[in-house]
Amino acid sequence: MRTFEPTVYILASHDRGRLYTGVTSDLLARLHRHRDELFDGYTRDREIKRLVWFERHDEIEIAIRREKTIKRWPRQWKFNVIEAENPEWRDLAEAFGFPPLSQK
Repeated sequence: MRTFEPTVYILASHDRGRLYTGVTSDLLARLHRHRDELFDGYTRDREIKRLVWFERHDEIEIAIRREKTIKRWPRQWKFNVIEAENPEWRDLAEAFGFPPLSQK
């Protein structure tokens, strides 16, 4: 994966737990920031750190539109898109060399 690549992603606190949808041009750097709790607010307060889904795009504008669309989806639709590609709710960040998160 290129370092700078527009990506829409979904983080979860645990299987079918709290979700966060975001967009970035550097997924690995963004994951570091989430895991090191460098963002104040929703994801840090709710311990949402597990990468459960992501989608790459060629242009950041397209990724931003996709993120806005997904944020408006009902919760079940987000579960459906995650489970279509990641039915076990594995932490996909581990494939990029991130250490496993503790299970809660």
